[in-house]
Amino acid sequence: MPNISSVSEFLLLAFADTRELQLLHFTLFLGIYLAALLGNGLILTTIACDHRLHTPMYFFLLNLALLDLGCISTTVPKAMANSLWDTRTISYQGCAAQVFIFVILITAGFYILTIMAYDRYVAICKPLHYRSLLGSRACATMVAAAWGSGFLNAVLHTANTFSLPLCHGNAVHQFFCEIPQILKLSCSNAYLTEFELFVFSFSLLFSSFVFIVLSYVQIFRTVLRMPSEQGRHKAFSTCLPHLAVVSLFVSTVLFAHLKSSSVSSPSLDLVVAVLYSVVSPAVDPIIYSTRNQELKDALRKLMT
Repeated sequence: MPNISSVSEFLLLAFADTRELQLLHFTLFLGIYLAALLGNGLILTTIACDHRLHTPMYFFLLNLALLDLGCISTTVPKAMANSLWDTRTISYQGCAAQVFIFVILITAGFYILTIMAYDRYVAICKPLHYRSLLGSRACATMVAAAWGSGFLNAVLHTANTFSLPLCHGNAVHQFFCEIPQILKLSCSNAYLTEFELFVFSFSLLFSSFVFIVLSYVQIFRTVLRMPSEQGRHKAFSTCLPHLAVVSLFVSTVLFAHLKSSSVSSPSLDLVVAVLYSVVSPAVDPIIYSTRNQELKDALRKLMT
């Protein structure tokens, strides 16, 4: 029975066997990656350069764009390199680093989305207390807590996952190193500790999800009571992009990690992973830039 010390590299899932399809995959992922770099880079530059966007909402959006850039840069370049050079290997250290960074970004991203829901709740339901509740120090503290929670969560999960003995080879059935897929390689009774950590992390994330849902219940109740149609439209225009991003991100991540084995298949796992690790970071800038008039005006000013 081989253990973790005998594994020096992992084999990632190949998207295709023929050279033509491998190059097609490389081209497709390259286009998505460049689009994500351009979109999130423009949001970062616009928010940093336009002083009118130096508000809590756009400060949180800046952090979300940074997380999206990191998320897609952690998984896609290695997948593109494997397709271009017709290989599947990733070193043990590279796999551990990929898991560590990805867990940081996914966890911090979820908490940033939770903070953004709180920001919209205060702005719409308690506008007179907005400056006192969301001052610069409070915003910096909440963002630091999100990043710190992601780091702590990544340390616990990565250390525990890569200390498990492996009994089922080193072939990871995913295009990047993902904890559920690595756990499938471990011995049948060796992942109980990781399961306990997962339950703890899921409880925290589920609490954040419940907070987001309750925040939007209060937001919609307040918006629907507004007498002005213009006021309702403005409120919805700032909430709907965030709600769309939350729906795409949360639904795909939860489905990827909570689906039962009866509905699990390699192709389904691949599609869901592409949605939350590749598609979501690429479309987030489009969702925000098309529905937010202030951001559109600032982007237009930056471009001209």
